[in-house]
Amino acid sequence: MSEDFIATPARGSGPGIAVLYSDPGAADAVEALCRRLGEEGYVAVGRAVPADADDPPAQAAADAVVSAVRDRLEFRGRIGALGIGGAAKAAIALAFNRLIDALVLYDPPASGALLDGLSPLRLPCAVHLAGPGTGGLAEKAAEERAFGPAVTLYGYETAAPRFGMPGSRTFDPAASALAWSRTISTFKRAMGPHFALEELWEYHLACEFRLQDADAAIATMVDEPYVNHVPTLTGGYGRERLRTFYARHFVNQVPGDRRSIPISRTVGSDRIVDEKIFCFTHDAPIDWMLPGVEPTGKYVEIPLVGIVTFRGDKLVNEHLYWDQASVLVQTGLLDPRGLPVTGQEQAQKLIDPSRPSNTLIPGYAPD
Repeated sequence: MSEDFIATPARGSGPGIAVLYSDPGAADAVEALCRRLGEEGYVAVGRAVPADADDPPAQAAADAVVSAVRDRLEFRGRIGALGIGGAAKAAIALAFNRLIDALVLYDPPASGALLDGLSPLRLPCAVHLAGPGTGGLAEKAAEERAFGPAVTLYGYETAAPRFGMPGSRTFDPAASALAWSRTISTFKRAMGPHFALEELWEYHLACEFRLQDADAAIATMVDEPYVNHVPTLTGGYGRERLRTFYARHFVNQVPGDRRSIPISRTVGSDRIVDEKIFCFTHDAPIDWMLPGVEPTGKYVEIPLVGIVTFRGDKLVNEHLYWDQASVLVQTGLLDPRGLPVTGQEQAQKLIDPSRPSNTLIPGYAPD
């Protein structure tokens, strides 16, 4: 039997997850997944089990993984199972035997009978399917309500099996990140843990803009974070590079009249989507938004959207989006005449949606 992979929460205790796999080649990926689950606040035990869950000894091996989680001193609360590939049947059997409270499957065997067997489940269950046609399969299942309200199929058309396994030949970073968010949402819905993401985000912002302390901002993040300001490709990947960026090109360049007007905020299980209007006078260098541009003295109001991902109580990454053409128009660096671009009108209409629409469409006449 393979050696167990064990991870525990930094805060000392938490719910548990039994990670089952049957392919020895997936061992390194399972170890990485267990570490990530530990960072999410779970007690995770990963172990290889036989693929044939119809064999009583094989099912006993799966049951033993659940027992191994429960025996950990750090375990508190409920327990879930994550079944990978051929171990999916064993994980499903745990659900029907009422040994777990939530279930996630990656790359279950392509068997209609196996998927149909999920219908009676009443505990939260997410199934990740990879390859052409899987998106349509998931959509059809949702449309026909083929499963109970607790079971959701997700299809990843452009991905291949083992797309969510770090280090595998077919690892797909984008699809894996989306699947992971859905996985964590499934587990948290059933058994927690729940973190005060808004408070964590507000404290991070305070470190950046009020304290202007690069070290304090980095301390709120995981060991390998990244920030991507999408329009300008500014930010950093990795703790040291990001700290350097923060210290030299971000927290030391806060405009004196900077303010943010909140528009909306959506809080999910592992991320926040923050929509706001960012207002400032360009009276000093702002390398992250206007790299290489000397201060113009112009006042700017720009809609800005930040998508912030968390792992447990730490930030993983930030994606920030805004319309760079509008920033260039407002700072006098782009002549808007003859171009389908706008300046402060974007922010004004976001605040007051009754302002005129379609003003850039030649000859537009409202009905």
